[in-house]
Amino acid sequence: MYICSIKGIDMQEKLTLLSRHIKLKRKQNKLTQPELALKAGVGLRFVRDLEQGKNSLRMDKVNDVLRLFGEELGPVPLDRDKLLY
Repeated sequence: MYICSIKGIDMQEKLTLLSRHIKLKRKQNKLTQPELALKAGVGLRFVRDLEQGKNSLRMDKVNDVLRLFGEELGPVPLDRDKLLY
């Protein structure tokens, strides 16, 4: 799961990409939101917020969900030509 810091992609767009990715993975695995919450050990409200792209989510809980699909959040090398500074 790569959501990079590239010019032109703001935080809300990154959250939208993440939320779409989680929802797609959940559906591919034929899980309901309550089932995903139970398997990941997070609350149903958290799963709903995650899939809606809420902008204040705990990274550890996001990783709890992503780990079910063999993924996790973490540092991603940037393309030096596209850095903001």
